[in-house]
Amino acid sequence: MVAAGGGCPSAPGARGICNLGTVQRCIDDALDRLPGARYPDYISLLAERFAGERLTAIATPEGNLVTDNPTVLFLCVHNAGRSQMAAGWLRHLAGDRVDVLSGGSAPAETINPAAVEAMAEQGIDIADQYPKPWTDETVGVADVIVSMGCGDACPVLPGKRYLDWELEDPAGRGVDAVRPIRDDIEQRVRGLLRELGVEPIDR
Repeated sequence: MVAAGGGCPSAPGARGICNLGTVQRCIDDALDRLPGARYPDYISLLAERFAGERLTAIATPEGNLVTDNPTVLFLCVHNAGRSQMAAGWLRHLAGDRVDVLSGGSAPAETINPAAVEAMAEQGIDIADQYPKPWTDETVGVADVIVSMGCGDACPVLPGKRYLDWELEDPAGRGVDAVRPIRDDIEQRVRGLLRELGVEPIDR
């Protein structure tokens, strides 16, 4: 095992438990799969974050990371609007009591700017997020998988709790049209928190 410094992507809790071959595989795969790879100025950062998320997911079921937090994975087609807003709401309302992941079946190049603006109006910054595919590791570690329009492309594994939220796709819409979707997602996230037994943080 190798420490996360010196070439291992930083991932919360994964420091010090990264197998060098696994790290290299995750980085190589990130470079191949992220739409942001076409932008040289950002690929190092995006690859590090994507690989770090996967390394954390790999370490958890192996017992190298221990947490009582439920893990929620939001899935949509582009991972640019609905799933990013849902992840933003859950992080905002749950704090560090829920582990939050998101992914898409066909990730967009960038996050939807109208979704970023609509969430910023509620004091939630998702501008630093980026579209990414889901992986076997992130699906495997999730306790709850929430799909939003990805249909048959969404992965199905035994033992997982699945929710299907029927939401309009904000792609190509202005912020006026995205606000009702944002507000609908907020109420659904609050309902999910109640089901998880987590009291929302109203900031």
